[in-house]
Amino acid sequence: MATHLVNHVQRFASLDKTFCDLPPAVAEALEHESLTTTYPTGAVLFAEGQTPRGVFIVRRGKVKLSICGSDGRTLILRMVDPGLLLGVAAVVSGCTYEATAETQEPSEISFLRHSDLLRLMRLHGELALWVTQQISADYASTCREIRDLILSDSASEKLARLLVGWLDQNAEARNPSQMKLALTHEEIGQMIGTSRETVSRLFAGFKKQRLIQQSGSTLVIPSRVALESLITA
Repeated sequence: MATHLVNHVQRFASLDKTFCDLPPAVAEALEHESLTTTYPTGAVLFAEGQTPRGVFIVRRGKVKLSICGSDGRTLILRMVDPGLLLGVAAVVSGCTYEATAETQEPSEISFLRHSDLLRLMRLHGELALWVTQQISADYASTCREIRDLILSDSASEKLARLLVGWLDQNAEARNPSQMKLALTHEEIGQMIGTSRETVSRLFAGFKKQRLIQQSGSTLVIPSRVALESLITA
């Protein structure tokens, strides 16, 4: 559950950064209607199949989006970084939440009620367009992820695709070939549709082939080209 509310000044600063593409008056209206709260690791913001209460905006931390199959297996759709909205497609369409959102680490999350978002969208065309762009970007991202999962011929190719994707996300870092590995082998398996044992075996093989190096939670990719050579599709 939530632990405490952040103060008004911190809320406005983070909201202003997230909604920088919107007119100041619209951003301020969103700030006024939203409630920002800090959550511990493992807090469930909403669950797959629930009626949407509103949208959640990640300010700080990371949120895991996952779905559960009829056989009980979990598939992680993606890790959501600060600046992105969660649950917006369900709110706009009136359908249930399509996935479960759970904090991966201590996080700061803003919440905007279903009725408030729809009311502000009717009042501000710029916001309606911005929300539409958010949904479109989310759809395109999901299509890419499904494509990568289906077109990969092996678990090793799926893992290579995942690691290359993380390199792309880390491109602006001081050392773009180095990243923090925040997920367990079980969670990585849930992202690529395989078991924890398979992921552990793949990591051992990648290290043996010098495709990766690891020290604690720090993962280094010595050669992106070598890793990409495993990707055939």
